[in-house]
Amino acid sequence: MGGCCSSAEKEIPEKKHNRHQLNQRRSFSIQQAPPAVGVAEAVSEVPAFSEFSFADLKAATNGFSSENIVSESGEKAPNLVYKGRLQNRRWIAVKKFTKMAWPDPKQFAEEAWGVGKLRHRRLANLIGYCCDGDERLLVAEYMPNDTLAKHLFHWENQTIEWAMRLRVAYYIAEALEYCSSEGRPLYHDLNAYRVLFDEDGDPRLSCFGLMKNSRDGKSYSTNLAYTPPEYLRNGRVTPESVIFSFGTVLLDLLSGKHIPPSHALDMIRGKNILLLMDSHLEGKFSTEEATALMDLASRCLQYEPRDRPNTKDLVATLSPLQTKTSVPSHVMLGISKHEEAPVTPPHPLSPMGEACSRMDLTAIHQILVMTHYRDDEGTNELSFQEWTQQMRDMLDARKRGDFAFRDKDFKTAIDCYSQFIDVGTMVSPTVYARRSLCYLLCDQPDAALRDAMQAQCIYPEWPTAFYMQAVALAKLNMNSDSADMLNEAAGLEKKRQNGGRGT
Repeated sequence: MGGCCSSAEKEIPEKKHNRHQLNQRRSFSIQQAPPAVGVAEAVSEVPAFSEFSFADLKAATNGFSSENIVSESGEKAPNLVYKGRLQNRRWIAVKKFTKMAWPDPKQFAEEAWGVGKLRHRRLANLIGYCCDGDERLLVAEYMPNDTLAKHLFHWENQTIEWAMRLRVAYYIAEALEYCSSEGRPLYHDLNAYRVLFDEDGDPRLSCFGLMKNSRDGKSYSTNLAYTPPEYLRNGRVTPESVIFSFGTVLLDLLSGKHIPPSHALDMIRGKNILLLMDSHLEGKFSTEEATALMDLASRCLQYEPRDRPNTKDLVATLSPLQTKTSVPSHVMLGISKHEEAPVTPPHPLSPMGEACSRMDLTAIHQILVMTHYRDDEGTNELSFQEWTQQMRDMLDARKRGDFAFRDKDFKTAIDCYSQFIDVGTMVSPTVYARRSLCYLLCDQPDAALRDAMQAQCIYPEWPTAFYMQAVALAKLNMNSDSADMLNEAAGLEKKRQNGGRGT
């Protein structure tokens, strides 16, 4: 049984464009950055940058389970990246830094906030961070369709077609130009593993590369053959260094292999274009476009930083090369568009589950009346000193709420249960569940959802809390999330029957 989360950590979603985003963490609103010139923004669904608790992220990643690791090097990576899912159903990517990578929490937070202000449709945006003791973590949007490295070097069904490779180059150039225009021109260790594909198959640049892996650590972890020459000389990353690294990504796109820049430049200078090109394309590319891309790569890989193009030049060169602009990225990648279909519960539903699945509020009411407070056992440990007059008044308010709830006087029940909750001496998941139903019967699904989430916060594995969220989500027309929540509730009930806490 967990303690009660504060109301600041469990915010109710605001209605915006008919979408309801649940946010259970401390949130600090920041002004979105203006869009890059000539690029329409589509970042309205990205939550405001915020601070997460370590407990939130631990729960989201199943205790940082090895099964949730999505880092390319697996458990061998120095800073692991985990896939996770927040209580609000949002998928996230969590980068967990090694101990003492950023010893000064203030410095880490300032760096994270600097990156967190960026919002662009070509970025896998940073949505939060965590500084808890010596733990340092970053939280970003989760991209479900793997990395450019996976699609180029380790593909299974089909290689990336030529038009899609040009799109990748263009979109990442747009991301770099946006970051540069917002005063964040440095990107550490840009490579094919930093390019991610979102649910629509569109390529995005990982925000994690906008921060170093440690305060005093290296900016490049790849083979020295791919490192900008000036970095080898002085150990400093400059905007021109980022352009050099972008050139290595262009080589990857051209060749389908991760070949050293010096070797590729020799082939380019020798006009061995066909030798450099990826044989898996089977000649299905424009020689003119390939030549233009090779020329750009060659300019990016110039030894002298001043001889390299800037990010505006990248965008200007790549824009005219775009073809098949009306074809969705997921089609060109040969993947299914990521959609969360309604989930059918794999377990037989209990009477409570059946009532919630058909949104029978009358049946839910009868079940909650019959269940009474037997699931509240163990949620409160009160000392003798806490049995004050205030305590007696609070319990009296709950009792009056129970009578009103039984008699279906739901507005009075809300008032009485609110008195009990506002005192805060005791926490009761059942009171939250009952008040949640009252709100539903009074046509206030937002408030109902908030209470159901609070009930789960107090008792994280209580099926009733999940069932009530399922009903509230359905009332808010979030049917896929509702079905998912119903499935989780059914799974928890099954777990109970197999030896968990009984009803």
